Amino acid sequence: MLTTLDPNTAIVVIDLQKGLVALPTLHPIEDVISRSRALADAFRARGLPVVLVNVAGGAPGRTEQKRPAGPFPDGWTDLVAELDRQPGDIAVTKRTWGAFAGTDLKRQLKAHGVTQVVIAGVATGTGVEATARQAYEAGFNVTLAIDAMTDTRAEAHDYSIAKVFPRLGETGTTQEIIDLLDKRSA
Repeated sequence: MLTTLDPNTAIVVIDLQKGLVALPTLHPIEDVISRSRALADAFRARGLPVVLVNVAGGAPGRTEQKRPAGPFPDGWTDLVAELDRQPGDIAVTKRTWGAFAGTDLKRQLKAHGVTQVVIAGVATGTGVEATARQAYEAGFNVTLAIDAMTDTRAEAHDYSIAKVFPRLGETGTTQEIIDLLDKRSA
């Protein structure tokens, strides 16, 4: 249950990029994109940081599940235009599931005085969850916009929301988060 947002909270939108949004998802990807955009717009309107993350690689190492080989197709890593990337947005390209590992995201957020992150995007059980875990471990308060995320696997999405996210922070809907932002601005 969502209780509060810190005075300096950032929105972090994970992997809403052309190659990933083309995959079949549990929930309509258009809804996830529009809710993520609504959150980004609400944060921008209040002068709060907006972080747009894309993935352009994968962690090294052997896995039992086969991973795609070779370079990504042209445009695969491009953020979707619907996010309306602005010059003041923080852009992060990651090469692992989480947005903090191997990037300067923590430094950039700390430079902006951020103490809390709201996370949205895809996929719930991988990029979103890994970023939430890393944010929590880095000392940020974490909020997860549960209606602004989806996955290709129902069991991964449901498990993350029910079992993992309550241990990492608070969960809420896009509207609940925007309502808290409005309450702070009043």
